[in-house]
Amino acid sequence: MKFPKKERDKKQELIDTIDACSLTELEGIPLFEKLEDNIDFLKHLFSDCSDFVIREFKQKNSAHAAAVFVDGLIDTKEVNHALKALMVLEDGNDDIQVVEEALLPVSQISKVDDYKKLLQAVLSGDTGILIEGNTEALTLGIRGAEKRSVNEPEGEAVVRGPREGFIENIRTNTSMLRRKLKTPRLKMKSLVVGRESNTNIVVAFLEGITDPQIVEEVSQRIGKIDIDAVLESGYVEELIQDSVYSPFPQVKYSERPDTVAGALLEGRVAIFVDGTPMVLLVPATFWMMLQANEDYYERFQMATLVRWLRYLFVFVSLLTPGFYVAITTFHQQMLPTTLLLSIAAAREAIPFPAIVEALLMEVAFEALREAGIRLPKTVGQAVSILGALVVGQAAVQAGIVSAPMVIVVSITGIASFTIPHFNAAIALRMLRFPIMIAASILGIYGILIVVLIIVGHMANLRSFGVPYLSPIAPMSVGDLKDVFLRSPWSDLEKRPSFMGIQNARRMDAGFAAGIDQDKGQEGIKKNSHSNEEGKS
Repeated sequence: MKFPKKERDKKQELIDTIDACSLTELEGIPLFEKLEDNIDFLKHLFSDCSDFVIREFKQKNSAHAAAVFVDGLIDTKEVNHALKALMVLEDGNDDIQVVEEALLPVSQISKVDDYKKLLQAVLSGDTGILIEGNTEALTLGIRGAEKRSVNEPEGEAVVRGPREGFIENIRTNTSMLRRKLKTPRLKMKSLVVGRESNTNIVVAFLEGITDPQIVEEVSQRIGKIDIDAVLESGYVEELIQDSVYSPFPQVKYSERPDTVAGALLEGRVAIFVDGTPMVLLVPATFWMMLQANEDYYERFQMATLVRWLRYLFVFVSLLTPGFYVAITTFHQQMLPTTLLLSIAAAREAIPFPAIVEALLMEVAFEALREAGIRLPKTVGQAVSILGALVVGQAAVQAGIVSAPMVIVVSITGIASFTIPHFNAAIALRMLRFPIMIAASILGIYGILIVVLIIVGHMANLRSFGVPYLSPIAPMSVGDLKDVFLRSPWSDLEKRPSFMGIQNARRMDAGFAAGIDQDKGQEGIKKNSHSNEEGKS
């Protein structure tokens, strides 16, 4: 908004023109030179806002000034300390430059010259200082809003590893990442999104490792977001992903600083959103969703076995109900005679076909799982466990479903819990239903058709230009060391090549060779033995 060229009272014109407005509409409107005009305009903007405080005061031997802040977002003691420093000094000065450099005992001070910048800082928790006769204001970084303490994230609990998780304060989150990566190469670009929420977003990456094109693409996509408010990182995730209608997540999220640091070291970009502990990581691949950060803290043999178990249960979670429906409906000859007779006896009194039976049980299981999540913790676990037992047993006794179907659905549910990331597990849970329907129509051929469609769709997906099935499709042999296997760290000398990173080497190539040359523990024993001989 620009001032008209006609000579009229600017303050009265603004008050007449602007009623309720967003910060975007205040862009380019300069601060008034008179303190009274600034106060009147702010009071007009924030009428009926009991938490917006304007504290006027007078410097000794100098002009009037005012502090503006939002009650509850500032550190009251620090604000009082700053105001006292301005009030009691005998050589009070109304020059904004002198006040900034010599009078205020605050470490973080910025100068602003328009209302958008001033109010953006104040509404984020800073304190604004307006001084008579100046068209610039100071913002003091003395925030003190209440925030949750740092605890272990419930959704990503580990047996071995750090016990800290992100919280809802963006600066606390970025500081936790900075403690993990103490390097000036860790860059953090600030953005603001949301016409009404003005949510602070930080794009973090490692300069010299991350592909600059990916960083630029992430910043551009976030900068194009034009929405009333961003209340959680899920808004940003859905708005910047490549394919909105795909059931597969193309953005990974985590609330663990060690997971985010590990992703940055592989050349990925982290997106912090103020007000949520969930940090987004891009580009994402399907195999990332099946890996847990604890894989890198345990011995590689155990981590590899656990990964194989996860991959097995991915297929169990996705295909088991469909195979049961197909075999009992079309391909009974595939079962051993004894097992076939047992299943036939269990299904003899069931009035529904296998597909209806499977859909009933799957829907009931999903409802119980959702109820267990939404109810209070003390009640939720009891409802989910007892509900499954009681409903399953009652349904079998009533002859609505067969006992083998209860077993199949239970195994499928347990298998879905082994997937580390909730959004990937949701995708597989959704895809079970079309697979079951195809199995009831065409048997195993229907399952194969749907699976081929799913694999083709995944092969066609991209996450910020990176193929979703990388490094399997397209094949990158060198990167397979950290997909189906978790190779020992001595073999993971290079970062994933499919990321297009700038610095591919993460470890000294001669490290493992040096240990082998010294013959490891055997060499230590020989040296110790020779020392003992010398003493004797």
